[in-house]
Amino acid sequence: MRAKDLRELSAEELAARIQERQDDIIHFRLQQATGVVENVRTSREARREIARIKTILHERNQHAAKGTE
Repeated sequence: MRAKDLRELSAEELAARIQERQDDIIHFRLQQATGVVENVRTSREARREIARIKTILHERNQHAAKGTE
């Protein structure tokens, strides 16, 4: 999912999305341990999306903090 699309989601939806992607990483690691990996890029894509979401949440927090000052 692109950052533009992620910015339209609420904080709760973003938190749920982080949890989903973390579950994907765990599932990928289990597949890798058993030797049945379907898509080798899954882990990288999940980690990058988690980073995008955390960046967006951090930006929102910074913007809210500046608004209260």
